[in-house]
Amino acid sequence: MENAYLPRLVDQELAAAMTQHPAVLVVGPRACGKTTTARRMCASTLRLDVPSQAAVAHADPDSAIRGLTEPVLIDEWQVVPQILGAVKRAVDDDPRAGRFVLTGSSQADVTATGWPATGRVVRLPMYPLVGRERHGHVNAISLVDRIGEVGPEAVLHDALPNWDLRSHVRDALESGWPEALRTGGERARDRWLTSYVDHMATREIGPPVARRDPVKLRRYLRVLAANTAGSPTHKLLYDAAQIDRLTAIAYDDFFDTLMITQRVPAWAVNRTDRAVRIPKRHLIDPGLAGALLRADERQVMRDGDLLGRLLDTYVTAQIRAECAISSIGADLFHMRDPDGRREIDLIVEARDGQVIALELKATAAPAVADARHLAWLRDRIGQSFIVGLVVHTGPRAFVLGDRLLAVPISGLWQG
Repeated sequence: MENAYLPRLVDQELAAAMTQHPAVLVVGPRACGKTTTARRMCASTLRLDVPSQAAVAHADPDSAIRGLTEPVLIDEWQVVPQILGAVKRAVDDDPRAGRFVLTGSSQADVTATGWPATGRVVRLPMYPLVGRERHGHVNAISLVDRIGEVGPEAVLHDALPNWDLRSHVRDALESGWPEALRTGGERARDRWLTSYVDHMATREIGPPVARRDPVKLRRYLRVLAANTAGSPTHKLLYDAAQIDRLTAIAYDDFFDTLMITQRVPAWAVNRTDRAVRIPKRHLIDPGLAGALLRADERQVMRDGDLLGRLLDTYVTAQIRAECAISSIGADLFHMRDPDGRREIDLIVEARDGQVIALELKATAAPAVADARHLAWLRDRIGQSFIVGLVVHTGPRAFVLGDRLLAVPISGLWQG
């Protein structure tokens, strides 16, 4: 990958937020590209990882931001958390839109004792690069919005030329971290991803139990990687990692806050039932699974369980990023009925109640039978079911039935 800026899905969302709010906080996992993206939209930058600039901000945070050409990027804000109070006061005095953009490590949410900017700063999530940013039409509106506006035919696109199962496995293992992609080779990329995990386990400031034992922290993350895209019981996870329940709870919160993992909640027609069902566990980026499990393309292609988990995590990363930029708003779920007879990999529920359901199949030739759970959900919830997608690794998009489509993974990236 060249060093030239690669447009991101969040670009338009951030530009819009800056016209509507005085201060925007871009949140995302470390090294996903927050600073690079925000810097392009700001006129000046206060870098708090530079000791001389941090010293000024420590001494007088209000003076540190006063007089800077706006919009002002405040990078690594967590180094001097008092800067949030200065932003709050500046916004209270002058609430014009587009004054400040803040970026930094998500770990500050773990350690911060207070959040003075509540009500003054809006949060905007950003994730590692996904397929549409790397290979598709990045400027198109969210997939969720396209389906809502145009209907199911909005995603009836064939695969990119010459893309097959191995192409998607390779793309997933490469990861979405810009620096990892710039390394220019599989060995260098693996070294970067392994170092990323090691840094997180040994250097990030987290809960006391995490700080005391990075070996256990890394082991638990490895167990999560082995179970990515699954719905294991919490006990299964902490027993496999040889830690106790309270330690596992602390680690879960730590990884979720760093946006390294995500617990996708269960979906049910009755909203009360959702809270008591087991969430689905995902690494935020499939490339981490390869680094944590020491798995390369050959190993993945020989292990059907790992292949399924990697592709599920890969597709979920694509859909998560689409939900984040949806103008109508959308949340991500999975579904498994109480007796376990029916499962649906992903359910996107728009804020207006419309539902998009996705089943992932590691096959190039999906059949009508692969959509049976989607058809069951369609018949159960009626008109709120917009479309069910059997997402596959083959070349063609085609109709499977009423509001049921077979769509290649890379077809999701077409505008």
